[in-house]
Amino acid sequence: MRKILRKTYSVCPVCLKRIPAVHASYGNEVYLEKTCPQHGDFSAVIWRGLRDMESWRGDLPPIAAGENENCPHGCGLCPEHQQGTCCVLLEVTKRCNLDCSFCFAEGGTGEDIPFEAVCERLHALTVPGKTLVQLSGGEPTVRGDLPQVIAAAKKAGCRYVQLNTNGIRLAEDANYVRNLAEAGLSFVFMQFDGTNDYIYRTLRGRDLFCIKKKAIENCANYNLGVTLVPTIVPQVNTQDIGDIIRFAVSQAPAVRGVHFQPVSYFGRIPSMPSDSLRFTLDELLGAIERQAGALVRQDSLLPSRCDHPMCGFHGDYIVMHDQTLHPLHKIKSGCCKTTTADQNRSFVAGRWQRPSIGEAPSDTANVQETSCYESDLETLDGFIRCIRSHSFTITAMAFQDAGNIDLERLRRCSLHVFDDGRFIPFCAYYLTKQG
Repeated sequence: MRKILRKTYSVCPVCLKRIPAVHASYGNEVYLEKTCPQHGDFSAVIWRGLRDMESWRGDLPPIAAGENENCPHGCGLCPEHQQGTCCVLLEVTKRCNLDCSFCFAEGGTGEDIPFEAVCERLHALTVPGKTLVQLSGGEPTVRGDLPQVIAAAKKAGCRYVQLNTNGIRLAEDANYVRNLAEAGLSFVFMQFDGTNDYIYRTLRGRDLFCIKKKAIENCANYNLGVTLVPTIVPQVNTQDIGDIIRFAVSQAPAVRGVHFQPVSYFGRIPSMPSDSLRFTLDELLGAIERQAGALVRQDSLLPSRCDHPMCGFHGDYIVMHDQTLHPLHKIKSGCCKTTTADQNRSFVAGRWQRPSIGEAPSDTANVQETSCYESDLETLDGFIRCIRSHSFTITAMAFQDAGNIDLERLRRCSLHVFDDGRFIPFCAYYLTKQG
């Protein structure tokens, strides 16, 4: 029996015109349904019923009629946008050294952004002492001058510089990794879709697992923290989610976490998706629970309260000496208050960035070389040491495409692309017609 749970706005997947939409439940499953006067009816599953959606979303109000009717096509950030910028993405090249089946940026063709233009954009986007900039593309490491770009970002006042990469050059050129680190790179966001090469051949066109491991090793040698970023695609790697987490934990403290991205259908995509090819946020939560078992406590993964809760979740841990995860936060009544972009930026950067070599809260041994034991967590010095040296996060971001975009979610986006002098919510910037 169909039941309307919530009213919102979306776009027509064919013409991208803004249109009304509803969340409609059929038993446990929830769909985003909408009708375009020109192109007809559309539906996309957004929740499988493996968690209570209303409890997960919390008390955020629905979007009101008449709110910024130019959304999403008029972005930059309007006065009705409800979240600041946590991370700003800056494309530095259109080139890429892979030709992936799934690529939101349609990388591979085009040119580098001229260095002078990159520097101008860095100065325009930066709030000195605060900004977290993610250098993206295409594949940023195809640029020989990427260390100079990173140095320019630091000179402009960026507090954190993050590299979004497939890891190939990081594996093949250790000297390049050293130059990135010396230029001021804060941490690495590395594409990592699984623990076997079948997955990489299917999604990326070649064997890459050994390359990923070598990239982690080279980053570790220069004290660069790495967060693994799997794109989760049904019928390809949904069965590998637990092994991805276990592999990441085994590589700590060099690896600082896993950031899951259930596949979204924008940019370069192989085909328009049926509901069987969508992987919802609650399916991801269920897969982690089944596949990771006791390693990840079910109550340790919390809904996002910086972005919209339907956009993602986060878990915060310390990796212990026996490669178990000690959770630092748990779901409890009243725990999940809305956070600001500034608070979220401080949280993620503090977890993903490794402490400097030899840095310690007291005159104890090098924090990089000391494992964490339960007894360490019972003292203030020990707890501080462990949270700095062996932090680990499990996070997720469920990006939206033209089939399932919900403007209620979009207006809480804190990941913004900088382009043409504007900060544009990520899912609005990369929105692609489906038809």
